Amino acid sequence: MAPPKTVTAKPIIVERLTHHDIPEICALYKRVWEPRKAEIPADLLKAWTPTALEFSSSMEGVTYFAARRDGKLIGGIGCWLDDGACQILHLAVDVDQRRQGVATALTNAAIEWARHNNSFSVWVDALSKLEDAGAMFKRLGFSECGLLHRHQWSEDVRLFEKVL
Repeated sequence: MAPPKTVTAKPIIVERLTHHDIPEICALYKRVWEPRKAEIPADLLKAWTPTALEFSSSMEGVTYFAARRDGKLIGGIGCWLDDGACQILHLAVDVDQRRQGVATALTNAAIEWARHNNSFSVWVDALSKLEDAGAMFKRLGFSECGLLHRHQWSEDVRLFEKVL
């Protein structure tokens, strides 16, 4: 009997998002968040699933990175500088690509980008109900530093920070 074949995942490539990638990143956000519409307030779902025009408008001052595997966009993250701190925005990973290092690769790219831009810290907020996100940020060296009760759309939001 032949030994079982080992399937090796193709490498994740993280690169800056360009305007040409806007339709693809918008489709990703829709794939990620639409299935969770029963648990996310409608206004929040709308904000997290922008149209191409809405996304293009929101890119001003934000640097986005895309994660690709075999040329397919499988994750995205935004970085925004404010008074020497970098805020992580809009982290999303395709459901079938989770737990394969995609979010880690994107977050690490954001941290390196923040260092390159002389940021003193990186911070991110996550809905309290998204427990896996909080666990990942802690694994990557972020400290939970606050909780905002009923912050946006009446949702509790946890704050995480990584001092550089």
